[in-house]
Amino acid sequence: MNNSILQLLITDFVIYALLAGLSLALVSGPLGSFIVWRRMSYFGDTLAHSSLLGIALGIITDINPQLSVILSCLAFAAILTLLDRKPSIATDTLLGILAHSTLALGIILLALTGSVRLNLEAYLFGALLTVDRTDLFWILAVTVFACAVLYGVWNRMLSATVHTELATIEGVNVERLNLLLVLVIALTIAVSMKIVGVLLITSLLIIPPAAARRFAHTPEQMAILASVIGALSVLAGLLGAFALDTPPGPSIVVVATTLFLVSFFLPERHRS
Repeated sequence: MNNSILQLLITDFVIYALLAGLSLALVSGPLGSFIVWRRMSYFGDTLAHSSLLGIALGIITDINPQLSVILSCLAFAAILTLLDRKPSIATDTLLGILAHSTLALGIILLALTGSVRLNLEAYLFGALLTVDRTDLFWILAVTVFACAVLYGVWNRMLSATVHTELATIEGVNVERLNLLLVLVIALTIAVSMKIVGVLLITSLLIIPPAAARRFAHTPEQMAILASVIGALSVLAGLLGAFALDTPPGPSIVVVATTLFLVSFFLPERHRS
């Protein structure tokens, strides 16, 4: 049994899955930290739900599904940012309406596309083991881009997060940074669908930073520790999926949740 699992772990599709999962964990650490600091979890959830509508539109327009998801997520991110600037309705209410309406509309459009057979469960709950070279290329490209952007604007983004008014006085373009952050989140969510699925994406973005927050002395430590926790979740979740014959995406999220619960009951040292 152990030998068969070991042989399976060195096959191409498992290596692709592992690289994709670890890449997502790497970028989810710092990006998820900003989501936690800014209390943007529902915002990310809305983008994740809207990505299914992007898949449907891609099928209808006959363009690359990954490209259509990226374009739709970026478009919805820009729209949500604009709507958030003029809140004629409570932000959480608006996000709730958009999240569920776009998800429902995407499912309806997919159902009406009778000539296409689509595994909807794979998009909802992830299909990490179906990641191929093209998917891995998109994931690695977005990971490198997101890490480069966060590295370049880290101090300004942190300043705008901690004290918006002070950052504005110091000449930081807060609105531009907010839009940039939302667009990077949208890109990450768009390429993450095959890993953990629409319904679980924000869990991997939020749970590791939430666990890391209890032990980090600085924001940088929290981001790095969140990436480590995310990577451990991917590794243990993937191994558990093979051992127990469970879906990889939910398995990863369950491991991340377990690590969070463990951290919750350990003595807290310092909050960043």
